[in-house]
Amino acid sequence: MAMSHQKATSSASDHGDVRIRAAALSDLAGVVALDAADTGVAKPAYWKSRFEWYGGRRPDRFLLVAERQEEMLGFIIGEVRAWEFGSPPSGWIFAIGVSPEARLHGLGTMLFDAICVRFRKAGVSEVRTMLAKDDRLIMSFFRSMGMMAGPFIQLEKTLESP
Repeated sequence: MAMSHQKATSSASDHGDVRIRAAALSDLAGVVALDAADTGVAKPAYWKSRFEWYGGRRPDRFLLVAERQEEMLGFIIGEVRAWEFGSPPSGWIFAIGVSPEARLHGLGTMLFDAICVRFRKAGVSEVRTMLAKDDRLIMSFFRSMGMMAGPFIQLEKTLESP
């Protein structure tokens, strides 16, 4: 596993013209387009609310983008959460997206590493995420980053219509 992470990191270094930075409101359309390419649904209102929540430059919320020559290549979003269900503070990744044309070049790794640096600076030593169990692409990616099952189990119930 460490080998795949190292391989992806090496590949990322071959793309020195890629820049990871905090997102600006001007990046909204690019993030909406990348997300729509992955999900098949454009959600501009949702992403605008995420930009408002995560783009305020708070030291515990992060919305980062990867770009090359002003072309949006990817994004990652997360925050430090604390004390839910007895959990110590940890970094949570809520979404990651990389342009299909830019995949397999280490950009996801660059985004993951960049948000992890910010999580460490915010004082946490663990990173968590939640994903659909049948999403093999994102599961493979997070596993290649060294992530594995954690101490919590997600439960749900369908609510009946009123």
